Amino acid sequence: MKTIVIIGGSKGIGGAILEKLATENKVVNLSRTEPQSKSSNVTHFDCDVLKDELPDIDQVDALIYCPGSINLKPVQRLSLDDFRADFEINVIGAVKAIQKYLPFLKKGMAPSILLFSTVASKLGMPYHASIAASKSAVEGLVKSLGAELSPNIRVNAIAPTVTDTQLAEKLLRNEKMVENMKERHPLKKFLKPNEVAEMATFLLSEKAASISGQVFELDCGIVSFKM
Repeated sequence: MKTIVIIGGSKGIGGAILEKLATENKVVNLSRTEPQSKSSNVTHFDCDVLKDELPDIDQVDALIYCPGSINLKPVQRLSLDDFRADFEINVIGAVKAIQKYLPFLKKGMAPSILLFSTVASKLGMPYHASIAASKSAVEGLVKSLGAELSPNIRVNAIAPTVTDTQLAEKLLRNEKMVENMKERHPLKKFLKPNEVAEMATFLLSEKAASISGQVFELDCGIVSFKM
């Protein structure tokens, strides 16, 4: 049984990943709120990744960093502090977690790291300057660390499109907005958290043993297709 550390596994995409992985793995969750999972395989630490010292964990076979932000404003309304805040939560927090648990990952069983980007890093979208900049840095981190930590530790990322979570509720706050969001995507849908959890589970598994340094776009076609 592997031990998987999830930063931000209490809700949304992180919560869906935690629930799926906890069926066959020990899962250690670090977040400011406790997950709703009742699984005996889940251990929770109340922790703010940017402010608190991360707990020592004896065994780490995989690390998943889920925190993110959706700060959508015209660039003239984005302050420098907005850019700094997005970079802190998306990049600095991930680096902090990786540096903390890397010594344990190096001793882990088929170890891997999974980070999160966004389709906005590939598809130019208005009002996404801050989040696209910080998530593009995440993608650079994946490439660099994937090379540096090979052949022992695999590093990958998932870049989801809009996902039906609390983080995206402002984009899906009424029926018209939901239908418009579906119409924007060639597959006429957007993501559910469990779909992202399925991809995460695959990337941590032995089935993905030859995959590292990759960013997987779960995009419902919005990046790949022009319809």
